[in-house]
Amino acid sequence: MEHFDAAIIGFGTAGRALGAALSDAGHTVAVVEQSDTMYGGACVNVACIPTKALVHAARVSAETSELVSHQEERYAAAIDDMNRIRTAARERNYHSLADRENVRVVNGTASFVDQNRLRVAAQEDAFELEADRMFIDSGSLPRKPDIPGINSPRVYTSDELIDVRVLPRQLIVIGGGYVGLEFASMYTDFGAQVTVLQRGEAILEGEDAETAQAVQRSLEARGIKILCNADVQRIDDEHDQVLVIAKVQGEEKRLPAHAVLAAIGRVPNTDGLDLKAAGIRLDKHGGVAVDEHLRTSAANVWAMGDVTGGAQFTYLAYDDFRIVASDVLGDGERTTENRGSIPHCTFVHPPFARIGVTAEEARAAGFTTRVFTLPATSISQASILQDETGLMKAVVDANSDLVLGMDLFCEDAQELVNLVKIVMDARIPASVLRTAIFSHPSMTEAFNNLFSGSPVQN
Repeated sequence: MEHFDAAIIGFGTAGRALGAALSDAGHTVAVVEQSDTMYGGACVNVACIPTKALVHAARVSAETSELVSHQEERYAAAIDDMNRIRTAARERNYHSLADRENVRVVNGTASFVDQNRLRVAAQEDAFELEADRMFIDSGSLPRKPDIPGINSPRVYTSDELIDVRVLPRQLIVIGGGYVGLEFASMYTDFGAQVTVLQRGEAILEGEDAETAQAVQRSLEARGIKILCNADVQRIDDEHDQVLVIAKVQGEEKRLPAHAVLAAIGRVPNTDGLDLKAAGIRLDKHGGVAVDEHLRTSAANVWAMGDVTGGAQFTYLAYDDFRIVASDVLGDGERTTENRGSIPHCTFVHPPFARIGVTAEEARAAGFTTRVFTLPATSISQASILQDETGLMKAVVDANSDLVLGMDLFCEDAQELVNLVKIVMDARIPASVLRTAIFSHPSMTEAFNNLFSGSPVQN
């Protein structure tokens, strides 16, 4: 049996970075990845990189000819460009580990024999390996709703739809969350007719109501049909399309489509790992249970990234690497408890980014708040960029003047939110953003006007 200092299950963002760090520290490392199309994890292959390449291509497409033939050509070309980008990124990720003398990359499916041994099924071969430390980075998988007809060949997850090279002229999206809306926005820009079916009463459930409504108005103004209180009953195949039967506000609707996107979230990828054999517990959400150092219930086994069941962001997975590296190779001071506020962004257009708490959440936590709102129509740079859609909304603690949260539904929101994170983590008062000297014209300078406005106090 071959022995390693460390074994990593999964070649995702955290696993790749940790493998390199352990290798640099002189450790022997085995990395087991079940698919040679997933080096680098979801971000590189099915999520951040490929989808944002398509989002960019879609925006460019929306600004040019509306002829159907041109839209279909641009879509097919965008898929080809995306494939080149992710193939190059996948190869860079693979060679960043595989080219190291003390790292062995294995294609196969791993399962625990005990907390120090893995059984690896690699093609027609199977073997065991032993390691002093184990790290789980097996990621997550798209969740499919339990609906009759969901296994139709015209129903896709977000991982699958980006591999469809022919533009679906009619697309139905099941789910009004971040992924569903991002795909709805993107495919609309490519020229598809898009309908979003949201089971709840509003899209972006859990977000600030005013901002969510602004996002919905923007999407609807671009031609996206959004149906809330929509309960999908079944999906029927019909010749070259499908028919989605749904009850909307209690009334049955029969909606034809060339493709259906199931976008109701992702689940931790733990099937087949045989975690019980190593004494590794799951939490109530089905993720691998971890402490603040990302240690599992088994000694010398850690878990990182989506498999822990937390927020599913690549940058969090990378920070998970920092936490585990701190625990294994450093002083252990970095933990999940001290990594500060977590930003996120949905790439509709303009983008919607958020960090911290909403006003409602802040008040529920006992804060007295001041809420500042600025429409994008008041931002000079938004006018220059020819998109005055949206708003900025900040929640401030009335007693300390510290920013508790911010919504940014405007151009460059994905960049602005990172500045807000620094402000929140460093506990910089909102008054600093009100009087800071920013370049002109820029979206950033809008913070001057945002915090100079008259707040609503609660």
